[in-house]
Amino acid sequence: MDLRCVDRRRMAVAGGAVLIAVGALTAGCGTSGNQAPSTTTTTTTTTTTTTDADKPTEVKAVVVDGAPQGGIVRATVNKDDQVVLVVTSDVADEIHLHGYDKAKDVAAGGTIRIPFKATIPGRFEAELESRGVQIAEISVEP
Repeated sequence: MDLRCVDRRRMAVAGGAVLIAVGALTAGCGTSGNQAPSTTTTTTTTTTTTTDADKPTEVKAVVVDGAPQGGIVRATVNKDDQVVLVVTSDVADEIHLHGYDKAKDVAAGGTIRIPFKATIPGRFEAELESRGVQIAEISVEP
């Protein structure tokens, strides 16, 4: 075996050992007085995912000339569903959801939303209260 090869191998091994030793020594070093200590910041983000099951059921009625456009809106929901009655009207009146005793004034040309949880089984009318005109019927099944 050529002695030059042996010497090169020894030098390579010795050089590698020196690099490892220097790395080990510097890894534990702190900061000098002139440098700010390093900090680590952890940020946690919470994401809420809404599925179709989480979305309320919207029952939409449009009032034109004081009457429900296309006739009385009929909808069926399950007990404990989240429901929103959405009414767009070209006349001002109070929208009243009977049985749940929920009411909201709608301005002419306005839209209102009446959210509720369907906790009472049965059939419930929504009407233009002052006019006595039924605009929707919501059935809640057990």
